[in-house]
Amino acid sequence: MKLIVTGGAGFIGSAVIRHLINNTDYEVLNLDKLTYAGNLDSLAPVEHNPHYHFSHADICDAEAVSRIFNEFQPDAIMHLAAESHVDRSIDGPAEFMNTNIMGTYTLLEASRHYWQQLDDAKKAQFRFHHVSTDEVYGSLGETGLFTETTAYQPNSPYSASKASSDHLVRAWHHTFKLPVVTTNCSNNYGPYQFPEKLIPLMILNALDGKPLPIYGKGDNVRDWLYVDDHARALHLVLEKGRVGETYNIGGHNEKQNIEVVHTLCDILDELCPTSTHKPHKQLLTFVTDRPGHDLRYAIDADKIDNELGWKPQETFETGLRKTVEWYLNNRQWWLRVRDGSYRGERLGLGESS
Repeated sequence: MKLIVTGGAGFIGSAVIRHLINNTDYEVLNLDKLTYAGNLDSLAPVEHNPHYHFSHADICDAEAVSRIFNEFQPDAIMHLAAESHVDRSIDGPAEFMNTNIMGTYTLLEASRHYWQQLDDAKKAQFRFHHVSTDEVYGSLGETGLFTETTAYQPNSPYSASKASSDHLVRAWHHTFKLPVVTTNCSNNYGPYQFPEKLIPLMILNALDGKPLPIYGKGDNVRDWLYVDDHARALHLVLEKGRVGETYNIGGHNEKQNIEVVHTLCDILDELCPTSTHKPHKQLLTFVTDRPGHDLRYAIDADKIDNELGWKPQETFETGLRKTVEWYLNNRQWWLRVRDGSYRGERLGLGESS
């Protein structure tokens, strides 16, 4: 199979590409604009594999996207390219609207025109796999789970832009019969994650003896999914998912943010016994909550289990330990990331435009 992965230099995209190159005979083209969170270093393990290709392009550039389709002749596209950090969407929503909505529209149109000129066999094989988030469903109370039929109620500029892209994908399937599948995942974590996100930010701040900023009371709940488990799920949905269907992908690991950070501190205390910052819990600092911060996300992943046989392999404890160990053993990767545009500053204050 020949597959285009958009956003393949990002956190989840690079995990998908490493998984596919190492475990299948797929020929994969990584289409990435290389914004601040795109990092080709994350693809170093596969960059010399003859089945891996890279094209530096913007998904909003219709001419470039069409050219890539015509030259590469893909059997499928897996769309992960997106602006993805809620805090950044509060400070500057415009880029989220452009990339996540107009970029998805551009890809859908390029896919539709390419798909329409394929022969019948290739038409039937083609897939547009749209990768989205559980944040489109809004916020849960203390009980309940998001299912594939939960009504959309996005509460941040980021989740609103992703909900819009989900609806576009649905419309292109319903109106133009483009063969699509959609997945909505919970919070990912693991190796190679850009350090604006909670887990890598806490790890790197703790190693430096910097404050560990916790929003509000730290009682916001997220379902945590190890990124390699997510990559396996995406591969499975691409190959076996039913056209027109949505599959929720969750890690079965609901944790309060404060619980996540406490566990990280305990692991770091154990793995860094000579650290001058022990106990790392002393670095916890409670800060003003994010505007409109959703209280709880939790996914019911029964559908992908029952239909496709996917379950996460990592528990939160095993996945988190692997993640901490990776950051401890790959200092060069995150030092190079820190040399760029992000230095761990507070985002999401809503003070930028």
